[in-house]
Amino acid sequence: MSGKDTLFAVEAVAEDFVFNERVAEVFDDMLDRSIPFYRQVIEASAQLLDRFLLPGDVVYDLGCATGTTLLAFSRLLADRELRYVGVDNSPAMLDKARLKAALQANNENLTFLLEDITTFSASGAGAVLLNYTLQFIRPLQRQEFLDRVAAALRPGGVLLISEKVICLDRRLNREFIEIYHRFKKRRGYSELEIAKKREALENVLIPFSIAENQAMLKRAGFITVESYFQWFNFTSLIAVKPAAG
Repeated sequence: MSGKDTLFAVEAVAEDFVFNERVAEVFDDMLDRSIPFYRQVIEASAQLLDRFLLPGDVVYDLGCATGTTLLAFSRLLADRELRYVGVDNSPAMLDKARLKAALQANNENLTFLLEDITTFSASGAGAVLLNYTLQFIRPLQRQEFLDRVAAALRPGGVLLISEKVICLDRRLNREFIEIYHRFKKRRGYSELEIAKKREALENVLIPFSIAENQAMLKRAGFITVESYFQWFNFTSLIAVKPAAG
């Protein structure tokens, strides 16, 4: 379903990183080779959803890309009465997601929508996912966006966020980044590819620290915010909306 990611095996990068057709074609391979413990985090997230969601709940994946996470949830939580809605602003990504869903059995509980996630609005959602998505939203828009997400959740609903993060300690930040680059080399990326992708992402992917993300979530009204995974400069957080009453 996915070609091999060789997008940055070139001497020059013509543009900032864009989720276009070229990226969509290799995106699944890119994630598997670029995101540490990608599949394990999806499985851990499914375990949390299994404990927090109610029958009939809707799970929104904002910035769903090619639908990998929701397709996995629909398999891992197949015995639950849940509905899944993927939202993305990239037609190419959604075309890929719909194709993958069509090839999976029991896909009637999956829907994919073409929308700008920063204007997301819903009511009574059981869960919202932001998998390596918040880091692509402009920093000045992030608080308002998280406020919208919190408002969309039902009481007791959960927000799951996975992000690339920075360390406030400069040396640790450098060491974590170097360890991550070595990880990518072991996955088959060259020095050139790593450098060129970093250049393309420089003005597009702007990570915050864990503390900064937690502070935004608290301001959005989430009282409980905890990390359930961390690998150097990658983390996953769960934020729980207060129950009614």
